[in-house]
Formats: sequence, C-alpha cells, structure tokens
Amino acid sequence: MDLKERELIFKDEVYQIVGAAMEVSNQLGCGFLEAVYQEALGIELDERRIPNVPQKRIEISYKGRVLNKEYIADFLCYDLIVVEIKAIKAITGIEEAQILNYLKATNLTLGLIFNFGAPQLEWKRYANTKMIR
Repeated sequence: MDLKERELIFKDEVYQIVGAAMEVSNQLGCGFLEAVYQEALGIELDERRIPNVPQKRIEISYKGRVLNKEYIADFLCYDLIVVEIKAIKAITGIEEAQILNYLKATNLTLGLIFNFGAPQLEWKRYANTKMIR
C-alpha cells in the first residue's frame, strides 16, 4: 500500500464536518435531545457552506427490488458521507451497526457518528471497506 492509499479518505470533507459539529457542541454543550443537535448542526453546515441533505432517505434493495422499509440518515454531506447524530451516554455497537448498514445500503464509502450526549463531543468515522478497493 503506497502513501496515497494510506491517506484518510475524504480527509478535508471530514475535517469540515467535524469542525461544524465541534462548534455545535461548544455552543450547546450536552443535555439536549438529538433533534436539537440535528437542527443546530444543519444550521452550522449551511453557514459553513457544507453541502448537505438533512433527513436523507436511504432505499434498501433485495434481489434487485426496492423494499418498502427505508432508513433515514440524519445528513448526507457532500453526496459522499453519511452523518448520524446521537445524544446518548456513549456510542455502542448498536449505533455502529446502524451506520454500517447505512453505508451498505447506499454503497457509500464513509460514515460519521457524532454523539452530543457525552460530556464532550464524541465522534467516530466508519468506512465501508467493500467500497475501498
């Protein structure tokens, strides 16, 4: 693997999104409901001119047929990165499975989870390794 392959994917885009989330965390702190953080992050993304689609519907296919059941991601940023927001004690395997399912359903490469419920902002990036080749 050469240096270029080892570089983080969408590094600049992630940096911009994380910066927006940190500003929301700095302004609001912890203790609000997830919907409050989602609305505030939407404002911050827009102010920073970060392309985003809030409440992005994600279709799920089975054997070439689209299912009636769909996921709704909190944001799709840059048409590349799925962003999920939580306001819980800590990110667990449940939230990790959720973001990985979103990546699998969308065939996108990268997802971010932001948890505003911890004393300070917790965030993690997840890669759909099947899409990184």
